[in-house]
This record gives sequence, structure tokens and C-alpha cells, in this order.
Amino acid sequence: MINVRDGGLDKLGLLFERYKRPLFGFFYGMNKDQELSDDLVQNTFYRVMKYRHLFRGDGEFKTWLFHIARNVRHDHFRKEKIKGKDPVEDWEHKLGHSENKSEEMQHDEEHMMLNLAMDRLSPEKREVLLLSKYQEKKYKEIGEILGCTEGAVKVKVFRALQDLKGVYEKLEKQM
Repeated sequence: MINVRDGGLDKLGLLFERYKRPLFGFFYGMNKDQELSDDLVQNTFYRVMKYRHLFRGDGEFKTWLFHIARNVRHDHFRKEKIKGKDPVEDWEHKLGHSENKSEEMQHDEEHMMLNLAMDRLSPEKREVLLLSKYQEKKYKEIGEILGCTEGAVKVKVFRALQDLKGVYEKLEKQM
């Protein structure tokens, strides 16, 4: 990123290739819309290019990148006046090729219920779980992204997991 900041824009393509999948996973986990997620990834890298002069290089690039990504997402939903309402994904049940179909179907059902439970969390709780569990970011890094302390992140993750467990158990009872 330091090369990009100092004028080596040809290196931006390498950064894009390296980070487009984690960013897409983050956005898709938040809004369940593939096309929108692709657009938000593009917007994030546009801002990286536009604000490259602001990268100081004293922290990790990933942290700076996800901070920008978070702002891109918030700006998008603020402009669309959708605050807090993300589209719900249409589920397509797929069977694999294993010999034990019932075990695989049970695993798929549990995965689907977990995703449904995630969708029912507030965007803030979903975001902190996506960053900590799916993107496997350290609490300190998440704190830098969210602008809070590592201790506050631990509390946010704990509360989000508690809420997720409650929602998941309610879904189980409904099934």
C-alpha cells in the first residue's frame, strides 16, 4: 500500500486481487446481495485509490481497508435510506455427493438456520460477528475498525453471540 500511496498505482491491482474475496464476504454477510456486494467492493477500492495519500503505514493495511469498507457500507445505506434493513437472501437447498445424504441434509439445515439467525441480528451485532468469526480478525484490529477499545469489542462479540444463540434456539423451536 505504501507503493500505491507513493504513486505506484499499478500495485493497486495486486491489493485488489488479494483482498476482494474477504471484502466480498464481509459485504455479502451484511446484505445478502451478490451484486450489491460486488459494487461495494469496487467502491471500497475506489476510495482506497482516492484517499491513498491518507494511509500512514503505521498500522496494518487490512485494518485501514476494512475501516473504509465499513464506511462505504454505511454511506450506501444512508443514501438509500434503508438503515437497518438488509435484503433477505432466497435459499436454494443443494444436495452434495456424499453417501450419507441425511447427515449432509442436517448439516445444510443447521447452516441455513445459522444464516437465518444471523440475518435477524441487528446490523451492528452481525457486523462484529462477521469480522471476528468469519473474517477471523483479532479483537484489537476490530477495535481499530470500529473505533473502540479491545475490551469493548470483547463485550460486543459476547453479547452478539448471546443474541445469536437466543435467535437460533427460537428458530429451532419453530422448525
